[in-house]
Amino acid sequence: MVTREVTQHPFGRLGRWFDERLGGAHFARTALNKIFPDHWSFMLGEIAMYCLAVLILTGIYLTFFFNPSAHEVVYHGRYAPLRGLHMSEAYRSTIRLSFDVRAGLVFRQIHHWAALIFIAAIVTHLCRVFFTGAFRRPREINWIVGVTLLLLSIANGFTGYSLPDDLLSGTGLRIAYSIVLSIPVVGTWLAFLFFGGEFPADALQPRLFILHVMLVPALIIGLLGIHLSILWRQKHSQFRGKGRTERNVVGSHLWPTYTARSLGLFAAVFAVLCGLGGFAQINPVWLYGPFKAPAVSTAAQPDWYVGWLEGSLRMFPPWRIHLFGYTVSEVFWPAVFLPLVTFGMLYLWPFIEKRFTLDDVEHNLLDSPRDRPVRTAIGVGVLTFYIILVVAGAQDIIADKLKVSIPSVTIALRAMVIGVPIVVALFAWKIAHDLSEKSARHAAEDEEPTPPRWPPMLPAPAPAVAGDGPVTERSGVRRVGAAVGGAVLAAAGFLAGRRRPKTIRFKETRRR
Repeated sequence: MVTREVTQHPFGRLGRWFDERLGGAHFARTALNKIFPDHWSFMLGEIAMYCLAVLILTGIYLTFFFNPSAHEVVYHGRYAPLRGLHMSEAYRSTIRLSFDVRAGLVFRQIHHWAALIFIAAIVTHLCRVFFTGAFRRPREINWIVGVTLLLLSIANGFTGYSLPDDLLSGTGLRIAYSIVLSIPVVGTWLAFLFFGGEFPADALQPRLFILHVMLVPALIIGLLGIHLSILWRQKHSQFRGKGRTERNVVGSHLWPTYTARSLGLFAAVFAVLCGLGGFAQINPVWLYGPFKAPAVSTAAQPDWYVGWLEGSLRMFPPWRIHLFGYTVSEVFWPAVFLPLVTFGMLYLWPFIEKRFTLDDVEHNLLDSPRDRPVRTAIGVGVLTFYIILVVAGAQDIIADKLKVSIPSVTIALRAMVIGVPIVVALFAWKIAHDLSEKSARHAAEDEEPTPPRWPPMLPAPAPAVAGDGPVTERSGVRRVGAAVGGAVLAAAGFLAGRRRPKTIRFKETRRR
């Protein structure tokens, strides 16, 4: 008897050792067999996740060289136009990072572009979830987590944007200080608590740094983990289609198909961000100069994700109200009340829609936007409203380019921010409603086919109407020819059928 000893690979033994103690093999097999839909729109969330990974990697590199200090120093570095100027240590370290540190400027710009695309991907992902109804039961919790991620991402983007202590970011911080002060009753206390005293305070830069690199990123990563865990626990939603039901998921396995696709997407996102960081200049703080409280630069616009707040401040009328001995500043309505309404409606939307539609069943199949005209109209109108606010944040630049006065541009934009969203919403409702009716008619025709007639008959020709143009029906000669040809074919078939049984009987007789 011949025996052969089978040697196991060291990695196999190591994996078996861990599996015997942790029991992870079953979970790994189940995880690798997880099904993910193939539709491209499901990759929007992954783009945001990969941008977050790039943000973390580039942010770690930047923290090695950035000094978040408000201590005043004199610049004697490589950039000649700023030599001899008094500035904060934070601004000097940013200039040094841009001109003296190897690849520092590239990393700064990759980091900034990744932040912009990160928030843009989250917003686009939320729009996809909204218009397809993916927030409905049982995914209300994940919707709330996603809105919170958007809020934290905007906050973290603003704190990072404010860290260099240049003139542009300092102007944004001064506006933020005024916004907090405008809150009735508690505004003064909140402003001193967050900003560390009257603006500009020396304690502000270190606090922004701690928020930007520790507290808010930790919350984002934690909520992202919760978001993915809920997604994993609940089966993935999917668009309607052949073979797709409320109880199954049609798509690709996590391994190897979906993994290869995701790795390719990560490589593409990383390549695009590196290309933008290397070739597209963004936030050139050396051109703005250090922040000085008495100085305010013209054409000062923030990043796009807070541009709607800038636009609302410029568009809202200067209404100051006195209530119960307190003054409600004109800044409160566009900069505090509007964001509260915005995110409050986002948080409550799944429950508001359920209340009005009385729809409380579980949904795993997604809607097409045309199937929900009201929801589509509301979403399109609201997006149009905020897009116009972002444009309104550059009213001074628009006035300069068009060679008109700023008040005239302001009046036009105020009319647009009220009227255009309503018109666009009605237009979207009409299109969605018509498309929904058209698809319903096609579905009814497919589900109820016309029963076949016997004997077969040609459809009756439509009557010709005067003024309708040339008649395209068959002429009399063609009808006669078709009738004769049909008769010949019928006779041939009849004769063939008459002769075939005789041959069969003859063969059977020969067999007997």
